Amino acid sequence: MLEFANVSKSFWTGTQRKVILDRVSFRVEVGHSLGILAPNGTGKTTLIRMMAGLEKPDEGTITRNCKISFPLGFMGGVVGKHTAMENCRYIARLYGIDPDYVEAFCRWLCGLEEYFDMPVGTYSSGMKARFTFALMLALDFDIYLIDEGMPSATDAEFNRKAGDLLRERLERTTVIIVSHQPATLERFARSAAVLRNGQLYMFDTLEEAKVLYDYETEG
Repeated sequence: MLEFANVSKSFWTGTQRKVILDRVSFRVEVGHSLGILAPNGTGKTTLIRMMAGLEKPDEGTITRNCKISFPLGFMGGVVGKHTAMENCRYIARLYGIDPDYVEAFCRWLCGLEEYFDMPVGTYSSGMKARFTFALMLALDFDIYLIDEGMPSATDAEFNRKAGDLLRERLERTTVIIVSHQPATLERFARSAAVLRNGQLYMFDTLEEAKVLYDYETEG
């Protein structure tokens, strides 16, 4: 279970205070994936980072009674001067997982070949995305956090393998995905919410959420 209780979060932009959450409460149970619709600039990434524990609330409490992933594409735990091999073995040890397994899994899924033994800081953005996505899938979580869907990779084989694995995980894990595009959420979640004006409006279905979202974005 992941639960927000009266959580508030805001930032000072230099000219005004940007409110991300204003005394928001909601719960996500393991086994019930959730899609969150949020226009660009409303705090999608901040919300996901708060779920992962990478950002702290200004007020309120966030309770995590399960294993929650880092956000898909998050590079904060990856050291650029180290190789993908060194990074994945180190992170495997942090999570108490066999480093040999994590390395072999990431090598297989990434398809980076000799680049896997080169510093991650030398990678293109697409290569970094492939590596962090492979790393996330190599680790065992109850809830997976996804910001704006699959990584942008032009490698067709990676997209096929990663997509197959993600669909398999969806059958036995929970996904929380935040996006500004309703179509991105359709693959992952049945229930949905809309983030606007510091509030999170929960709905039983994505179709219901889209009614409010379309009204707000068109208005």
